Amino acid sequence: MLNRLPKAQQYVYGILFVILVSAICYLVSDFIEYKIVALILLFAVSVMAMFFDIFPVILIAILSALIWDFFFIPPKFTFYITQPADILMFLMYFIIAMVNGVLNYKTRQWEKIARKREEQRTTLALYNTLLNSLSHELKTPISTIIGATDNLKTDKTKLLESDKDALITEISKAALRLNGHVENLLNMSRLESGVIKPFRDWCDINELAYNVKNQLKEYASKHTIKIDIKENLPLFKIDAGLISQSIYNLVYNALIYTPYNSVIVMDAFYKDKNLVISVQDNGNGFPKNEKEKVFEKFYRLKNSKTGGTGLGLSIVEGFIKAHHGTISLENIKNGGAKFTIAIPSEKSDVNNLKNE
Repeated sequence: MLNRLPKAQQYVYGILFVILVSAICYLVSDFIEYKIVALILLFAVSVMAMFFDIFPVILIAILSALIWDFFFIPPKFTFYITQPADILMFLMYFIIAMVNGVLNYKTRQWEKIARKREEQRTTLALYNTLLNSLSHELKTPISTIIGATDNLKTDKTKLLESDKDALITEISKAALRLNGHVENLLNMSRLESGVIKPFRDWCDINELAYNVKNQLKEYASKHTIKIDIKENLPLFKIDAGLISQSIYNLVYNALIYTPYNSVIVMDAFYKDKNLVISVQDNGNGFPKNEKEKVFEKFYRLKNSKTGGTGLGLSIVEGFIKAHHGTISLENIKNGGAKFTIAIPSEKSDVNNLKNE
């Protein structure tokens, strides 16, 4: 926006613009009346007032009035005005130019305030959505942990070993779920503050994928997670922590929102100087009219099951952008969805590994 330019540049551009318009009018002054020139200059001032700050606009209005008087009002090349009607017209021009410039500037300020208020209302609505979601999402695992712990404390003499194991498993699942929500909130905070800078180091994508699979085994009892990555895939220079969390979020999202017995497949390969990672499933896919919104913060698909904060996919996108990469979503023709990540990355060879 021009109003973001330094004041000095606004003054220079404003003066040059008025001089340019005046010069064009002067060249055709034999064909148009000086009264028409006044309207043209007023329009020029109005245009500048739409973009510049108040003081440059006032200067432009004063300058345009003086130019109109000196070069166009008879007698020309003098500030002396002989006709009373022209004196009145000059005064009216000066007043109208000043008022028009100030009003245009004030209108922009009011619009800016209105936009800021609307943004604040939108932000407040988003955070209310987040808090409402979190009140449920955090309460559920906490209640599970408290209930299971109480049972272990009060009935430990009566409980069978299998019952104790089941309660401990419940506590473990609830703790992992709680930890996931806290991690998402912390990650979103880091992304918004701009403090995330990838620390790239050589990473084995196969190992990373199997680690993600192991972390999610508690959630995958009714699903199948497959890893379809070639064993001889080279190492890549990436931030293993950020990419691991990204893949974790994608696979976790698939486990939560696909029907039981669905298959989630992780794949990775090197193409066009990019590490390409995909996570796909054979579930129901995404509604066409909502595909573009899935990476928005706090956005949850309509008619989706309760739960979730709508942060997982937006965090993935943030981590991938931090690597200067891209992430895309497509529905698979025979059913399911596929997320594809492309990250510019070095790949290892013998010389690279020797130099590290």
